[in-house]
Amino acid sequence: MSIYEILGALTGVVAVVLTIRENVWCWPIGIVNVALYIIVFFQAKLYADMGLQFVYVALCLYGWYAWLHGGRDHGVLHVSRAPGRAKSGLALAGVAGSVLLGHTLRTETDAALPFWDSATTSFSLVAQGMQTKKWIENWVVWIAVDVVYVGIYLFKQLYLTAALYAVFLALAARGLVEWRRSLAATSESLHGRASSLHGRA
Repeated sequence: MSIYEILGALTGVVAVVLTIRENVWCWPIGIVNVALYIIVFFQAKLYADMGLQFVYVALCLYGWYAWLHGGRDHGVLHVSRAPGRAKSGLALAGVAGSVLLGHTLRTETDAALPFWDSATTSFSLVAQGMQTKKWIENWVVWIAVDVVYVGIYLFKQLYLTAALYAVFLALAARGLVEWRRSLAATSESLHGRASSLHGRA
């Protein structure tokens, strides 16, 4: 257990809690978190997870902007459901990424658990991308990914990180519940606004 893993665990929990609350500070805290885990995963030879962190930096920067300016009239973004085509495309991309990256890691590196590592990497990208759009289904993907991550990190004896992802699993379930409430409130607000406009007409 290193200082990087400890700090990574702490910032990770803070970032997820802020995400559940739809607080835009989840993104800069997330950047600090992934920077720390670049070091942790390099030391553990989990190269796919290490590479994933670099992509997360870009996604965090995009998510930070999107949550502030990606909504109606460049305003704050609200929770919504992912379009059907987007979900199908993301699922296919996740599977394809898992197979291609897994094969590469198995044949070209000394990576531990190449296909499990690649699957969690690929679908973490899917979940994070959905999160930048505030699509509620991101929590469902995170729940599935976190279950696998716990097993991987226990196997690699990264016990604090395994415990962290068990916390992430619980937080993802909580996030799904909270974002469902937010989605319902947004839908109710939009319905009320539409009724008001209809009444004026």
